[in-house]
Amino acid sequence: MPSYLPSQADLIQRARQGSDEAFSRLVNDHQQAVRGFVRRLCALPDDADDLAQDAFVTAWANLHKLIDGVSFRTFVCGIAYRKALNDRRRFNRSGARDTEWQGLTPQSHTSTVDSRLTVQAALAQLPIEQRAAVSLCVAGDYSHSEAAEILGLPLGTVKSHIQKGREKLNALLGVSS
Repeated sequence: MPSYLPSQADLIQRARQGSDEAFSRLVNDHQQAVRGFVRRLCALPDDADDLAQDAFVTAWANLHKLIDGVSFRTFVCGIAYRKALNDRRRFNRSGARDTEWQGLTPQSHTSTVDSRLTVQAALAQLPIEQRAAVSLCVAGDYSHSEAAEILGLPLGTVKSHIQKGREKLNALLGVSS
């Protein structure tokens, strides 16, 4: 006898009614995609799992805000993106305070052909908006429309971020376009 597999909409509805089991199932179905996305965004890779977990906790508390027809994965990735932006701002403020306090000037992060940057290192050099768009659409297999929804940006802006991000990645990696 085949077992019944609830749809995402069923799981969301049950989770909205307080079912821990349904929400746990949603987390299990989407945690790899969310964690992978956040890992490509974080200033410190060790922070990625914490941010992803925090995004799921926030999603649980705000499940009532999930619009019908929007996938749970898109909803959580949007939350994770906003959390990553806040984390990046915190990281930048902390670094600026440390640099100011120590009287140091920031060192240039120029790359050379000999440095053989990895894709992750190259991604880390992109502005976070470009990194997010490239991570979603190129590495995460999201459509441009889904990325625009997750990032809360117009479709044209997402496409521009992807184009500029790809150009910079190609330059950093020494790939001719």
